[in-house]
Amino acid sequence: MRHGVSGKKFGRNQTLRAATIRDLVKAVLINQTIRTTRVKAGEARKAVDKMITLGKKGTLAAKRRAFAILCDHALVSNLFTMIAPRFANRQGGYTRVIKLAVNRQGDNAEMVILELTEKMVEPKKVDTDVKAAKKADDKKVEDAVVVTEKPVKKVSKKVASEGETKTKTENKKKTTKKA
Repeated sequence: MRHGVSGKKFGRNQTLRAATIRDLVKAVLINQTIRTTRVKAGEARKAVDKMITLGKKGTLAAKRRAFAILCDHALVSNLFTMIAPRFANRQGGYTRVIKLAVNRQGDNAEMVILELTEKMVEPKKVDTDVKAAKKADDKKVEDAVVVTEKPVKKVSKKVASEGETKTKTENKKKTTKKA
């Protein structure tokens, strides 16, 4: 009997099952939304909620427990500094599962979208607007600046070490004559 035994087996042994859940949790924390089966989403949802709860605690022990599951230092630091603070006012419900109308074609499995409820604004959209604004400002500055300085003289290419005053081309000529 399975009394008190939680979790689905997914037809895998314990290590492969843990790896599957770990990869789903990593994907959700990195991408903020993933598309997977209903059963996998249910199991991954539990683990994601636990990770965010650890992130909200912010202790060293919590960081070590999160690293034991995620196995990625950068992701753990991102969880504690960027993701968990967004959920500071929530007591739970960090993820949502949205059912899709179309099942998977090969095995007719129910497909869902698993996503974080508090999403971060994509920095790529902001960067393009900032770059465009900077370009416009640079053009205005270039138009306003008038160059009144004298041009700088070009320095000859000589070897800078002590005692040597030959140019690089003269050194090349000597090496070709010896050969």
